[in-house]
Amino acid sequence: MSAIEPNITSLLWFALFWTLCCIGFLALSGSFPLSVARERGRASNAALAIFNGGLMAVLAALTLAYGYVELRISTLIVVMGLAFLFAPASFEIWPERWRDGRGLLATLLVLQVVAITALYQVGSGLLDPVS
Repeated sequence: MSAIEPNITSLLWFALFWTLCCIGFLALSGSFPLSVARERGRASNAALAIFNGGLMAVLAALTLAYGYVELRISTLIVVMGLAFLFAPASFEIWPERWRDGRGLLATLLVLQVVAITALYQVGSGLLDPVS
């Protein structure tokens, strides 16, 4: 396996974070356009969706940066493709009540903050200046 990708630990972390990005994108896509939340009479859902969208952009950018620095480009492309391919299947097995609403957006918000924090901890060596 080391001939394919020598950094297995980083590969597993990247796969976890990128899968979370893909599933989070699918979960978040049900909240847009924002007029849908307003039609349902919940303006707070629109605010949560906007905040989650910003966090999703941060998480995706940091995950891609981590993968670019730690992994080979070929490995990065393959893992991104596999996670993107199988994320809808894992999202579809959730019960219908978990796929939409304020509870999903709040849970997604917490998961994104935890993932960004974990990514910062895992990739903290990337921020150290080179001596």
